Amino acid sequence: MALLTSRFADGLAVGSDLVAAAESAVNQALRGLDKPPDLVCFFVCGDDPDDVSRAGLRAMSMVPGASVVGCSSTGVIGDGQGVEITPAVSAWAAVLDGARLTTFALDSLRTEEQFVVVGLPERAPDDRVAIMFADPYSFPTDGFVERSGEVLGGLPLIGGLANSLQGRGAVRLFADGKVYTEGAVGVLLGGAVNVSTVVSQGCRPIGPSMAVTGTEDNLLLELAGQPALARLEEIVSALDEDDRDLVAAGLQIGIAIDEYAERHERGDFLIRGVLGIDPDREAVAIGDVVDIGRTVRFQVRDAATADEDLYELLDAHREEFGRVEGALLFACNGRGSAMFGSADHDMTAINDILGPVGVAGFFSAGEIGPVGGQNHVHGFTASLLVFSSRSPAGQPYDR
Repeated sequence: MALLTSRFADGLAVGSDLVAAAESAVNQALRGLDKPPDLVCFFVCGDDPDDVSRAGLRAMSMVPGASVVGCSSTGVIGDGQGVEITPAVSAWAAVLDGARLTTFALDSLRTEEQFVVVGLPERAPDDRVAIMFADPYSFPTDGFVERSGEVLGGLPLIGGLANSLQGRGAVRLFADGKVYTEGAVGVLLGGAVNVSTVVSQGCRPIGPSMAVTGTEDNLLLELAGQPALARLEEIVSALDEDDRDLVAAGLQIGIAIDEYAERHERGDFLIRGVLGIDPDREAVAIGDVVDIGRTVRFQVRDAATADEDLYELLDAHREEFGRVEGALLFACNGRGSAMFGSADHDMTAINDILGPVGVAGFFSAGEIGPVGGQNHVHGFTASLLVFSSRSPAGQPYDR
């Protein structure tokens, strides 16, 4: 158990008896607080979705006075470590004096032309952030998140896509005593709560920045006036062998956040995957639709780059905002041992830079977080919601 602060604490329990693990994880978190919590989040990894449901019901029953949300996953994070593909429960509890908490459960209705999402609470002027966990098989997460700026009035949205060891149909979502088998759940935080976000995409640019000069749907037809595939081949041919291996392992592309910046370097892009090529049209297919005139730059990702990116972002956050008390972490299930050789990497980075604060979360099938002032769904990302008491200058901050 990690006994960390009087306002934020976490717990982790591993074992095939998920109900017992839920009891242990929640109790660990509660013992780290000096008063009953206002908000509890928990995450369950298990083989049997019915066992996951029972664990979730037990966790929610233990904190009747709190707002409670959670989900199933393929791995959980807590007590300074990550646990992947193993039955386990992590829990996180927070005392948020003066905050306003509104839990919600979203459902989507299909019309002839689009999905309609219902269940979102009305916004208040002093809302700070919305946390959301979604079932990727039943909820139109990409479309909802991309439109969330207008739906939520510019409110930051952070969280992750839930999953299950059994995949489709076995995802479980939890909110205030109820179990959901589809849709999305979350909590709206407002009032006197100081929060900020860190989204580490972990990529490194290769080749030059280029203007998009020809597109069709998600196909890049021309870059800087030349066929997109020819531009890509030119860039790859100039790389060393190690970077060519990274390209082969999974090429990415960055869409510039600020078109008016003099230079576009690492961290200045929204990262999207390169899905394939169309040799006949000399086109490159990517995981987004980009308008003509936008600036893009191809990217690669490896453990060293992702490690450096996360450490630099956490260090910059500490310098700007000072002492952190607690955080929620949503890390891609492609990170952890698959990328770094250890499921503990992201938690270790947080402890190294921010100190031993109350942190828990889960390994997600996609991460939600703001980049460049807009909410997006990401992959291979560490998305972090950070809670602090005051700014370095001693005044409450809003971020």
